[in-house]
Amino acid sequence: MRKALRWLLALTVLIGTLSTAGAATAAQPEATGTGDIKDRLLSVPGMSLIEEKPYPGYRFFVLNYTQPVDHRNPKAGTFQQRITVLHKDAGRPTVFYTGGYSVSTTPSRREPTQIVDGNQVSMEYRYFTPSRPAPADWSKLDIWQAASDQHRIFKALKPLYDKKWISTGGSKGGMTATYYERFYPRDMDGVVAYVAPNDVVNKEDSAYDRFFTAVGTEECRDRLNAVQREALVRREPLEKKYEAYAAENGYTFKTIGSLDRAYEAVVLDYVWGFWQYSLLTDCGTIPADAAKATDEEIWTSIDTISGFSFYTDQGLEPYTPYYYQAGTQLGAPTIHFPHIERKYVRYGYQPPRNFVPRDIPMSFQPWAMRDVDTWVRHHAHHMMFVYGQNDPWGAERFRLGAGARDSYVFTAPGANHGARVAGLTDGEKNLATARILQWAGLSSAAVSKAEPLARFDAKLDRRMPERGLRP
Repeated sequence: MRKALRWLLALTVLIGTLSTAGAATAAQPEATGTGDIKDRLLSVPGMSLIEEKPYPGYRFFVLNYTQPVDHRNPKAGTFQQRITVLHKDAGRPTVFYTGGYSVSTTPSRREPTQIVDGNQVSMEYRYFTPSRPAPADWSKLDIWQAASDQHRIFKALKPLYDKKWISTGGSKGGMTATYYERFYPRDMDGVVAYVAPNDVVNKEDSAYDRFFTAVGTEECRDRLNAVQREALVRREPLEKKYEAYAAENGYTFKTIGSLDRAYEAVVLDYVWGFWQYSLLTDCGTIPADAAKATDEEIWTSIDTISGFSFYTDQGLEPYTPYYYQAGTQLGAPTIHFPHIERKYVRYGYQPPRNFVPRDIPMSFQPWAMRDVDTWVRHHAHHMMFVYGQNDPWGAERFRLGAGARDSYVFTAPGANHGARVAGLTDGEKNLATARILQWAGLSSAAVSKAEPLARFDAKLDRRMPERGLRP
């Protein structure tokens, strides 16, 4: 039965790939010479300009691109997908970036773009507003449809940017870059996936529990665990504060079901959130003796790291597409809290279904991640995975098998969810940088030097941790 399902999935993917490739090819412009890049971009069928923003040394465009809602049936309707183009020079390599969520309309440069001193195309993930069909058929939000979005954008822009292309992304974006490579392995010349989780078996999450017993130092773990426990011990007074906070800001709790459920979800995210976004050196900001801390100190520590606004309807709504995918294909972690007595934990780590409005149907596809994992192990080529040592999401990661070629998995010491090539040990940093430069088709001299070709720009290259999968 499992073999039959895998065969059927592979056939479906193949049919979809062929039909989308045909549709994309039919829509492509011919190479348009050396005219103004704005005119060349707008000559692409389906491309329209939202705005152009100036930035020294670049031209930055915010654009809409017409995409099929269903790449298997392009005649079934379209939607406008927002993309941005940071144009350096058509003669330079191009980096294709997605964070897996909404796209920023402020000029920015990802690490591979700085390394190769190239152009950057950034894509907003389908169903994140405003790149959402109306009405929204949620069954068309899956990893193959999103990979097909990238494929059509690449085919549309390749005649304009005809040098090498490298895809990249962090967190859900790193997963997205990996899925794109799985379904369209001939598009990109290299993949740099940052902090990309790989939840192959959704019901088996013991790796996360093991992670939390060893991360950082015992002193830091004890501080965090004590504050988390104390927030549940003091549930009654702190929930009264939460009620006042919600009333003051107009927050509601229809999706998750109640303020009580939201409160516990925020508190149970606390330890995870600290290691995802903070460093070991930040442990000094955590109350040293939770039992003696004031209610305000406990509240502030939880709110600073987890955010009491997040599990409100207003906080969850922008992330509905993510939680839908987590509950249908990506999977989501389930962790345990041995330092907290069972009487204080009413709901546990809640599943994605609790964070998506009930009028949106969801059904989990357990084969989706296993298919990707198997493909990466046996077929990865020019792929690089970068993880942070202290990032919880790295507990379940992509691994390479005997079939992988010129591909790597690196871990940045002490890093969180913001791990970068620049944070690797010197030897690994040089290797990773050299491979990226070579995949981008740059000179042997540049590859040998193994240094970023563009200088660091404090505005373009801000190194913030990637948005998390439990944001």
